[in-house]
Amino acid sequence: MISSRPDFAAVLAFGCAALFTALIVPLVRAMGLRWGLIDQPDARKQHTAPMVRLGGVGIVAGFVVALLLIWGLGGFVALPPLQDAQIWTTLAGALCFFVIGLADDLFALPPLPRLAGQLLVAMAVWSQGVRIGAIDLPYNPFGGAPGSIELSDGLSLLTTVIWLVGITNAINWLDGLDGLAAGVSGIAAVGLLSVSYSLNQPAPGLLAAALAGSCLGFLRHNFNPARIFMGDGGSYFLGFALAAISIVGPAKGLTSVSLLLPLLILSLPLADMSAVIMGRLSQGRSPFYPDRRHLHHRLLRAGFSHRRTVVLIYAFTQWLAALALVLVNAELRFLWLALATAVLIGVVIACRRSLKREQELQQAQAGDGG
Repeated sequence: MISSRPDFAAVLAFGCAALFTALIVPLVRAMGLRWGLIDQPDARKQHTAPMVRLGGVGIVAGFVVALLLIWGLGGFVALPPLQDAQIWTTLAGALCFFVIGLADDLFALPPLPRLAGQLLVAMAVWSQGVRIGAIDLPYNPFGGAPGSIELSDGLSLLTTVIWLVGITNAINWLDGLDGLAAGVSGIAAVGLLSVSYSLNQPAPGLLAAALAGSCLGFLRHNFNPARIFMGDGGSYFLGFALAAISIVGPAKGLTSVSLLLPLLILSLPLADMSAVIMGRLSQGRSPFYPDRRHLHHRLLRAGFSHRRTVVLIYAFTQWLAALALVLVNAELRFLWLALATAVLIGVVIACRRSLKREQELQQAQAGDGG
């Protein structure tokens, strides 16, 4: 029984998910190659050779097996019935989103049917208790004692659905470079894991630990140069899982601080998605119109290499996650902030110096050629 050691249960969930995912993904790749389930390159994509895009199957399998193992060892025994139900509701919703994404990978579904399916699943998850239901005020702006504002069912449904579907698509749109979506999702999951345990919420912590492990195991095969892609199935699964975990955990009570935590951790993909949508709408195009407006496309055009672009976005995501930890743990705020800032500055300086050396080398070669 590991219910008395939630920290050990989280470590075990992380390790098992990473191991199982790393072992399953090569099998999925072999099946994809055998059945011809590959993603062909085109002008908008970065890869130049056909790639299997069913890596989400391995991510989901590793995540589910790890959770089942923790459940079998009694890791969920001590949880209140409500949180136990929310875990399995989150898992069911994530699997439904995975199926929607997998169907798009296999049959190239139009955007509107995909969005409709996401909305229906999000509403079903809300009906089962995974919802943002109240706003807890740390102070009363009109005087008096702090209080809590209960959201009506309609407003709670709207807020929850926007949260779940929005974050899911933000992660999906981030999946444009080798290792980018998996790495950012893994860093975000570690951030949610730390925040959940800091807030004494082991249930979402276990989910976040397994999700982070699955991302790490997948990166073994997906970091540049990638041997397999996660596909829409994998990115939908990761996005929904992150969104739902943040509702079950840090944003369950929608306080000014607890809502800010997942928003900070996931602010980079959310900001990227918002900027892309606004840019497309400003030109009279559909929000689903494919183009090269994303942050990683802009960094590539600025001269950064594939790997440097990915690592730079990793560093910014890690810095934002550390800021969330600063808000949770005041005693260690300066340590967290100092470490995060040092890493971010180091990565930025290293990328800029490397980029400058490459540009100087190219200029020298051009001069020699002239």
